[in-house]
Amino acid sequence: MKLGLDIFLEQYVGQFTGKRIGLVTNMTGVNSKLVPTIDLFFGHPDIQLTALYGPEHGIRGDAKEGQTVASSIDPYTQLPVYSLYGETRKPTKEMLEDIDVVVFDLQDIGTRYYTYIYTMAYVMEACKEFGKEFVVLDRPNPISGDAVEGNLVEKDVRSFVGLYPIPNRHGMTIGELALLFNHAFNIGCDLKVIPMRGWKREMFFDETGLFWVPPSPNSTGIDMSILYPGTCLVEGTNLSEGRGTTRPFEYIGAPFIEGYRLAKVFNEKSMQGVLARPISFIPTYQKYKDEVCEGIQLHVVDRKSFHSLKTGLTLIETIADLYPSHFKFVQHEDINKSFFDLLAGTKALRQQILSGNSQNFLAECAEELSIFNENKKAYLLYA
Repeated sequence: MKLGLDIFLEQYVGQFTGKRIGLVTNMTGVNSKLVPTIDLFFGHPDIQLTALYGPEHGIRGDAKEGQTVASSIDPYTQLPVYSLYGETRKPTKEMLEDIDVVVFDLQDIGTRYYTYIYTMAYVMEACKEFGKEFVVLDRPNPISGDAVEGNLVEKDVRSFVGLYPIPNRHGMTIGELALLFNHAFNIGCDLKVIPMRGWKREMFFDETGLFWVPPSPNSTGIDMSILYPGTCLVEGTNLSEGRGTTRPFEYIGAPFIEGYRLAKVFNEKSMQGVLARPISFIPTYQKYKDEVCEGIQLHVVDRKSFHSLKTGLTLIETIADLYPSHFKFVQHEDINKSFFDLLAGTKALRQQILSGNSQNFLAECAEELSIFNENKKAYLLYA
């Protein structure tokens, strides 16, 4: 298969000759031979690359989650690198004054919590405001484009982990999301999406023939990515989601949990496509740093029948039931809101979990998903 990057370099470069290009990318911006987009653009005789823009984790991927990144000069190209995860998340007029076109080349992870898609949205807004062209080089949805899970984000809990009313697992590529944002959510910028060739909606990333470059320090591979629409919700609780281990979002635990007990109770629920194994781990940073935690590792045994959100909610609900005096939801560090609500996209789910009714929540999502699936059809690029 060919990425949007490949198609752009083969067919579209001539349309941008003489225009100053700004590139939004990071370590995931590579071609099928792992050559960085930055290098391909900087060394191309017909591309005038004048500025770089980095999302969360920075342009080289060396910043942790949530860590503020400063603007800088790229040591390899000597180009300015404007941080979109520092003093501002939306490019300013000054950041865009030396360019005519913004090209966006980042690997998404297929889940609405991931901030890269909202970095894209803010750049699109700035391009609309300051009269710049915006080009997206499309890349695969790593967890396939034919499965959708979850609810649509409610207005009063929208944030940088859920800016638009899209479900937890949206089943769209980043190029398709750009079309959705631009038209359905009324950004209205001068947008062009360069599609891939050879990608099919049922493909998972390990079926594309491409190398996996982790989009962030804790995006370790395909199993983590498949689990993430459900297990990311653990971040909104006092449970460790496995950050600081080799298996983030696969390991779930806490010092107050008995791993064997949790694994037994969870497996007795006979969740489709997944099994739990009792584990013990010591996080090297984040929650429970240097403390012994027990819990489980989730193993995906059938990705086609597996429902990540149902699994994540069932696990959180099980732990809340087994350890009611220890389990808690957490507040966001910077604002007086439940971080779980921001991830969940609703204020209702917390109480449903504590009441043992999370499966009712999933049933209530069905109508919203049906509406979303119908509305997104106009923006799909692949059969």
